[in-house]
Amino acid sequence: MSLAAQQIAVQVRLFATLRERAGAGTLELLLPGGSTVAAALERLGEHPGLADVVGRLALATAVNREYVPAETVLHDGDELALIPPVSGGDAGARVHARVVEEALSPDALTALVSDPRAGAIVVFQGVTREVPALDYEAYAEMAVEQIETILRACTERHGLCAAAAAHRVGRVALSEPSVAVAVSAPHREEAFAGAREAIDAIKAQAPIWKREERPEGGEWVAGSVPAVERP
Repeated sequence: MSLAAQQIAVQVRLFATLRERAGAGTLELLLPGGSTVAAALERLGEHPGLADVVGRLALATAVNREYVPAETVLHDGDELALIPPVSGGDAGARVHARVVEEALSPDALTALVSDPRAGAIVVFQGVTREVPALDYEAYAEMAVEQIETILRACTERHGLCAAAAAHRVGRVALSEPSVAVAVSAPHREEAFAGAREAIDAIKAQAPIWKREERPEGGEWVAGSVPAVERP
C-alpha cells in the first residue's frame, strides 16, 4: 500500500476567533499519509466556519506543542494547533511557569525567585487598562512549555539566579494583573534586562489571546504571529 493510500487522523486544536468560527475547540482531520501541515490547512479551509478565515488570517502552526513550518509532515495521532496572532539558564537556575485562572500574587512569584546569590529581584505586572475587562484564552499546555523555554533562555543570557512567570486565563478586570514576571540576579542591571526580555518574549511567543470586553460587545485584540525557526 502506498503512503498516500494510508489514512492518518490528526487532532486539530483551535483557539480564539478560529474556535468561535468553527463552533468547537477541537476537530478531527482525516488526511492521506504523508500530508503536510499546509495540506491540513487547505483541508481546514473547506470547513464552513473556517473557509473565510484560514486563508486570509496570518497563522503559526504547532505540532505536538512545538512551532513548525508549513512543510512539516504529519503523522497519525499528531496534534496540530492553529495559532492566531497572539495578543501579544544555566543548569543551576530555577524557572517556574504557570497559566492559571486565579488572581496572580507578586509575593508568591518573589518567593519563588528568592536566592542567596541574588542582590536584586525585579517583578513586572501587566494590568488591564482602558477597558472594563479582558478575557484571556490560552493553549495552556503549550503556553507553559513556551514560557519555561523563554525563562531558561533569559536566565542563561543574563546570568539570572531564577525566573518565574504566571499568566491569567479567563476574565481579568480593569487594573488587575493578567501577567506577572519575577527574576532574581546578582545585580540590578541583569535583573532588569532579564525581566524585560522575558515579558517581551512571552507576549510575542506564548499562545495566549485576549478579547476586550466592553458594554457594546467584545473584540479579539490583534497581535503578531509567533516566529518559527526553520531547519
